[in-house]
Amino acid sequence: MADNLPSRRIDREALERIIQRAAELQAGEMDTGESMTESELLKLGADVGIDGRFLRQAMYEQSAGGAAGEKGLIARWFGPHHVFASRVVAGDKAHVEDAIAQWMTDGEALAVKRRMSDRTVWEQEKGFLANMKRGFGVGGRPYHLARALDVTVVVTPLEDGFCHVELSADVSQLRTGAVGGSAGGSAALLLTGAVIEALAFGISLPLMVIAFAPVAAGLAVPLIVARAQRRRNGYMQLALEQILDRLEHGEIKPRHRNLEASPIARFADDIRRAITDGIEQGRRPPRRLGS
Repeated sequence: MADNLPSRRIDREALERIIQRAAELQAGEMDTGESMTESELLKLGADVGIDGRFLRQAMYEQSAGGAAGEKGLIARWFGPHHVFASRVVAGDKAHVEDAIAQWMTDGEALAVKRRMSDRTVWEQEKGFLANMKRGFGVGGRPYHLARALDVTVVVTPLEDGFCHVELSADVSQLRTGAVGGSAGGSAALLLTGAVIEALAFGISLPLMVIAFAPVAAGLAVPLIVARAQRRRNGYMQLALEQILDRLEHGEIKPRHRNLEASPIARFADDIRRAITDGIEQGRRPPRRLGS
């Protein structure tokens, strides 16, 4: 039968539809019921010639995407309560976890909150030195992740030399503050406008017109605050993606001595690196306009 098929080219879009339909037909011939276990799915993938690594990656990405898909008006206006990022990176689990730990400590000013068998939870590092580090932006870093309630790291081995990394930042506390602040500010402005309108009704037309200013501001506050919160979520998302970028390109080198060093020693190292970077930038010749 294969010899009788016409020799025609299949574009990428058509190829994806054909593979998806073939997988549906193959699954339809099997008695899978309403659900199946991961091992059954891996066996099905092996039967149709799909590499187990890609199936595991798809499963973990599906799991992360489902958790991030929060519904509701608050999520639509102010963003989700968790921000996610995930990717497959090269390296064994121990090496990847050490690299992430080094970056969380030095690059994001975080400390371990909980260390479990399948995940590690990080939170903002406490103390005077940590606050100074974030306040002065040591190393030219914004330390966005330190504003999250916590950051969860899950590293899952796929096969020899590859791991799936899932990062999630809990921004529920920031979102709750934004929702409460916008509601309170909006209510206060609307009430102020209503009081002025009531006092000025039938007495002073200019004052009645002025009363519309706090009303308009009260209606605009939720829009402004929601936009600011979504922007913060975007910064968190970018910070998580940048960690994965650094892992993917091997830019984070685990330094166990830094993880074991005292906060004072780490802070001194950060200041030393910042001064060195400033000196190097000062030595560079100034760029000419138009060049």
